Amino acid sequence: IHIHFRRQQCDITQKGYEKKRAKLLPSPDAPGPSSSSGSRRNRSGGARDDRYRSDIHSEAVQAALAKHKEEKMALPMPTKRRSAFVQSPVENCTPPDTSSASEDEGSLRRQAALSAALAQSLQSPDYWINRSVQSSSTSSSASSTLSHGENKAQPQPTSALADLLASTRIGERRSRPSFRGHVCDRRVYLSPGVPVNSRVSTKIQQLLNTLKRPKRPPLSEFFLDDSEEIVEVPQADPNTPRPEGRQIIPVKGEPLGVVSNWPPALQAALARWGATQAKSPALTTLDVTGKPLYTLTYGKLWSRSLKLAYTLLNKLGTKNEPVLKPGDRVALVYPNSDPAMFWVAFYGCLLAEVIPVPIEVPLSRQDAGSLQIGFLLGSCGVSLALTSEICLKGLPKTPQGEIMQFKGWPRMKWVVTDTKYLTKPSKDWQPHIPTANTDTAYIEYKASKEGTVMGVAVSKVALLTHCQALTQACNYCEGETLVNVLDCKKDMGLWHGVLTSVMNRIHTITVPYAVMKACPMSWVQRVHIHKARVALVKCRDLHWAMMAHRDQKDTNLSSIRMLIVADGANPWSVSSCDAFLNVFQSHGLKPEVICPCASSPEALTVAIRRPGARGTALPARAILSMGGLSHGVIRVNTEDKNSALTVQDVGHVMPGALMCIVKPDGPPQLCKTDEIGEIVLNSRAGGTMYYGLPGVTKNTFEVIPVNLAGAPIGEIPFTRTGLLGFVGPGSLVFVVGKNEGLLTVSGRRHNADDLVATALAVEPVKTVYRGRIAVFSVTVFYDERIVIVAEQRPDASEEDSFQWMSRVLQAIDSIHQVGLYCLALVPANTLPKTPLGGIHISETKQNFLEGNLHPCNILLCPHTCVTNLPKPRQKQPVGVGPASIMVGNLVAGKRMAQAAGRELGVVEEEGLVRKHQFLSEALQWRAQTDPDHVLYVLLNAKGVAVCTATCVQLHKRAEKITSALMERGGLNTGDNVVLLYPPGIDLIAAFYGCLYAGVIPVTVRPPHPQNLTATLPTVRMIIDVSKAACILTTQTLMRILRSREAAASVNIKTWPTIIDTDDLPRRRPPQLYKPPTAEMLAYLDFSVSTTVFTTALNGSSEMSHAAVSTLCRSIKLQCELYSSRQIAICLDPYCGLGFVQWCLSSVYSGHQSILIPPMELEMSLPLWLSTLSQYKIRDTFCSYSVMELCTKGLGTQTDALKARGVNLSCVRSCVVIAEERPRLALTQSFSKLFKDLGLSPRAVSTAFGSRVNLAICLQGTAGPDPSTVYVDMKSLRHDRVRLVERGAPQSLSLMESGTILPGVRVIIVNPETRGPLGDSHLGEIWVNSPHSASGYYTIYGEESLQADHFNTRLSFGEPHTLWARTGYLGFVRRTELLGATGDRHDALFVVGQLDETLELRGLRYHPIDIETSVSRAHRSIAESAVFTWTNLLVVVAELAGSEQEALDLVPLVTNVVLEEHHLIVGVVVIVDPGVIPINSRGEKQRMHLRDSFLADQLDPIYVAYNM
Repeated sequence: IHIHFRRQQCDITQKGYEKKRAKLLPSPDAPGPSSSSGSRRNRSGGARDDRYRSDIHSEAVQAALAKHKEEKMALPMPTKRRSAFVQSPVENCTPPDTSSASEDEGSLRRQAALSAALAQSLQSPDYWINRSVQSSSTSSSASSTLSHGENKAQPQPTSALADLLASTRIGERRSRPSFRGHVCDRRVYLSPGVPVNSRVSTKIQQLLNTLKRPKRPPLSEFFLDDSEEIVEVPQADPNTPRPEGRQIIPVKGEPLGVVSNWPPALQAALARWGATQAKSPALTTLDVTGKPLYTLTYGKLWSRSLKLAYTLLNKLGTKNEPVLKPGDRVALVYPNSDPAMFWVAFYGCLLAEVIPVPIEVPLSRQDAGSLQIGFLLGSCGVSLALTSEICLKGLPKTPQGEIMQFKGWPRMKWVVTDTKYLTKPSKDWQPHIPTANTDTAYIEYKASKEGTVMGVAVSKVALLTHCQALTQACNYCEGETLVNVLDCKKDMGLWHGVLTSVMNRIHTITVPYAVMKACPMSWVQRVHIHKARVALVKCRDLHWAMMAHRDQKDTNLSSIRMLIVADGANPWSVSSCDAFLNVFQSHGLKPEVICPCASSPEALTVAIRRPGARGTALPARAILSMGGLSHGVIRVNTEDKNSALTVQDVGHVMPGALMCIVKPDGPPQLCKTDEIGEIVLNSRAGGTMYYGLPGVTKNTFEVIPVNLAGAPIGEIPFTRTGLLGFVGPGSLVFVVGKNEGLLTVSGRRHNADDLVATALAVEPVKTVYRGRIAVFSVTVFYDERIVIVAEQRPDASEEDSFQWMSRVLQAIDSIHQVGLYCLALVPANTLPKTPLGGIHISETKQNFLEGNLHPCNILLCPHTCVTNLPKPRQKQPVGVGPASIMVGNLVAGKRMAQAAGRELGVVEEEGLVRKHQFLSEALQWRAQTDPDHVLYVLLNAKGVAVCTATCVQLHKRAEKITSALMERGGLNTGDNVVLLYPPGIDLIAAFYGCLYAGVIPVTVRPPHPQNLTATLPTVRMIIDVSKAACILTTQTLMRILRSREAAASVNIKTWPTIIDTDDLPRRRPPQLYKPPTAEMLAYLDFSVSTTVFTTALNGSSEMSHAAVSTLCRSIKLQCELYSSRQIAICLDPYCGLGFVQWCLSSVYSGHQSILIPPMELEMSLPLWLSTLSQYKIRDTFCSYSVMELCTKGLGTQTDALKARGVNLSCVRSCVVIAEERPRLALTQSFSKLFKDLGLSPRAVSTAFGSRVNLAICLQGTAGPDPSTVYVDMKSLRHDRVRLVERGAPQSLSLMESGTILPGVRVIIVNPETRGPLGDSHLGEIWVNSPHSASGYYTIYGEESLQADHFNTRLSFGEPHTLWARTGYLGFVRRTELLGATGDRHDALFVVGQLDETLELRGLRYHPIDIETSVSRAHRSIAESAVFTWTNLLVVVAELAGSEQEALDLVPLVTNVVLEEHHLIVGVVVIVDPGVIPINSRGEKQRMHLRDSFLADQLDPIYVAYNM
């Protein structure tokens, strides 16, 4: 990534800019790390991982970075919330939030205690190092302070404490005053509500500037439309290096010599030495200080092993039912610090002919990899574990004192093998020592790349042959001394230090890991003291010894004839070997004794360098080009020194073995001589199988290589070693990496170790804790993506870490030519560890993918490294006329996408009400003809009817309100009057009072008394926009409107006349108003829209009297409503269909409405459902929020409801009133949950309305059940509808929005050309109906907008019909079901709002689809919302878990959107629950959210800018 630091206009001043730049970047001529850091690097236990230490490479990385120096870094730094949040494994101690300057006594006491604790901790640095302190808190980077002006710290105790905190690690980031809640900066606002100088938009601008730079691979330009191939296939680069050599010939090791006195089995050798050389030392172990603890002689080893063998076979269980039989598998659980017990146990098992399976000591129930060890024990059928008394005491116990059942382990019996518990064998008992055969001798565990642990079985003959081959290759002599630093349970430590040593009566001195940690020189001292001939070490031991050697002047290493470097196959071992030789050559170390070797768990030792004779030429080095290696070919690096890899040989292949190099993937085809491949080996001395796993065994242990033509080269099976390498000149073997560290990105191979080395070479001292870095790949969107996770030093600052991350990106890009997908820093000591303290890679990867890694810093670069996205779709210019498209569709046999409800029919003479075109007349008529019929019942939270209204009561109350309006209002006919009431009957009476008075009612949701600042401005805005002449309300609300609290958020002096209707005049009005025509306005329907706040100005639809009565009639027909019916309504009564059902429908149709205000449900959740049951309601209307409340709140209480007698079998239809795509998941879970209460699965359905027409669909009693279809999401993005089977990948389930109402016609139209579309297309839903609204009520007579939305015509087809545009996208589909009229039923499916769709990469996305994916990405995402800003996709996720999970969400959200929607997320914002604004209908208000985000008002927990 090449990035310059750009200065934005209106971001920060020049001075601020310089300051910020200086803070983020060292000056170009700044010296490198200071000398102090230099000396720190040389301390023992060095600050970086020595495996990868290479000065040449460090220089190469610095050179690569210097290229980028001129162009400065301007990656937008992520924003973190400042919350002093500390997490430590021992106990969670959370210091108080230092940004609050509360002066109460308690907080000062807390501060004092904290300062004391800090002062103490400052004296002992270990205190914090050991308690991995982590803080997810920061000031929002440097720029936050700058954009809010410089904050001068007040001299308060708090800020002093903050400084103290900042200087340790708890507070960790600079304190800043909290801006939460109210942002006090005065800014100039642009029209959409975005401040001019906003920190966020500056960062987004920075991000855009970064993203404008070209990506690495040039992409071929093509786009596959409907085919399954989504992925852009990178075309092969013609300049890719290809192998050119001839096919490799298998390489033979020297023959295995036959020595006359070689034992027939390894146990026989032990028996011989035990009898003849009983006093000879076999093993010396050291204590923690490095002093010899005790020595085990061959005599003791033999007698103890015999005792153990006898005890295992004869003393466990009874004579007839022994617990162990020969051939059974037994786990060996011994710590490294106790090798003697392990030796005895291992040889005891061999003598008893049971199969030892050495494993690590489990430290806790939740050990990293514990499950996998369980899998190993299970696959090997282990049920018995041998251990020592001390070890057993240390194992985690249950409260009852039994040993814990470890996660994933089979049930185990534990047997203690200390000598005092063993029985001396009886005189007549002799162990059975047969000649070595192919039975399994022992099982060595091996972890695969995925983390699965398998057991490699080694047969008795392989065990013996391997010891013989090692003896020959290493030239071991009887009685030599060997110093072993390796783990003696497996690998080289076991093969040389336990098995071959006993065969040759060698004296082994083991130096446990714990000793090495305390005294890194201990092994060198042992060599010096014992004049050891052989030492067995890893690179890290060389490195540590070299770092610590200054204390030791008098060591002499001239006795060593062979220094075996067990991980010499790691390419990064060269520098350690060289450096060690440099330091110790003066102490007698000879260059030719260094012997790197290569081994694998499956093939055991693969190759080892033979100890050289004095004066022979040293082996050659290969300097390879990393570019070549990534393509799998060997090229000597000549041109670019920076990307070179130096490898040393690992000697020749083992005696008696045959080696080939085959392609690592696909069939095992032989490689060419200049090609890198996997080493395969045929030898009697290798493993035979993965125990208990025949399937996997075949692919690894029985490989027959094939030639270029694909023909097998012979009969003999080879074993895959998992090592990647080649055979150099003189048959020397070179290894460049391991299969398990192989990352294949876009067809190129990279080695995890190489990437670790590069990352470590980027100034690790400041940032990375002890060089702990893990590199792995995850598969996202059809390719592997590289992830680097490192532990961050406790004292690293936010800027340091971010700078380090951006430089690692550059270095890896320069040296390896590969993009990183994700870089994460986690607090020190939090990555899962392997038993020897390394990083458990597969567990780390698992944590990353499950969101359990808890990083404290993260950087994702999907824009840079995801290069296989399809080409953005170019919209086709419409060259053909719309008419010809239509003709084309008809010729193709597609019908036009349209549908209609049944006819409204002529008004039948059924009572006088039919003659009344006006609802006001209908109410008067009902009051005369049926005065005592109860129209409305209002329930409270207890389900008690607190208020009822008969026809005559409602009429009389309305008359009184009319009188009040006439007396006090001074109103003219046609004035607007705002009704401000809680849901109830007062609202209905006030509405009819306005109709009687000839004024226009506008219903408005009252402000929330607890949250006036947020809700009152909306009320004020509607009052101002509607130019209301007067407000009708209750006394309580009147007081609120005039209160001091209200004055804080609006101007209360300019309210229009407020009339309180609690206290009304007794007089009746002189006469009631009757409108001259039915086209007159009846009321205004105000809705605060979900898209843009400003459309609330035209979010108000004008409803004429004619529209109101046809709408009521249409609903009456659809739902078969008449006087004897009861319906229950649990909706907000302020706008849309909710208002119609609450206030209008009953008066028109005469049915009784039981009103349940949704806010009462919050007090008593079961209220709605128990009302349905108690009144035996057949039809009910609710909103999604009500349904969600019931699903979340009552889901677990169905049994309790049943016990209380709640029975929903009476409910025939439960209709959700909404203006959105049906929420299928919610309605289905509601139906499933309450099925137990008798709710019919067919009952739940949805309605659909919009601003231009309040009711388009409503599932009535007559039509067929609503149908569900599954559509292909890929096609939907192209505005096409392709039906697929349920469960198809990339499918979306959609439910029909209910039957179309009588008198309504809908047609699907292309929103751009305005021509009708065919059946299989997604388009805008246009509606034609007598009850459409007559226009938007606006303050600016925007006539063009009116005409466009309410009276618009198709561009062809049916030019005379006037249509209203709903602003929603959908499609019509003819189903197999029959409608009420007997014709096939046309179903209307609503997909989403046109204004809210996101146009990205030329495709159309619906936010809800992306949000559904995001919410599934992690268990802690409570809710999410997406929007775009300057073509970047922004995802806002509410975090329901703890703050330490915040950064886990970033990669998961990015992954899921990439996988499921093929989009790259630009910004991920993690916020607290409840931040995403939701309107009264439960719809997300994404544009509000966008404006708040850009105005920097969200107070996010974390904002990640993806590169």
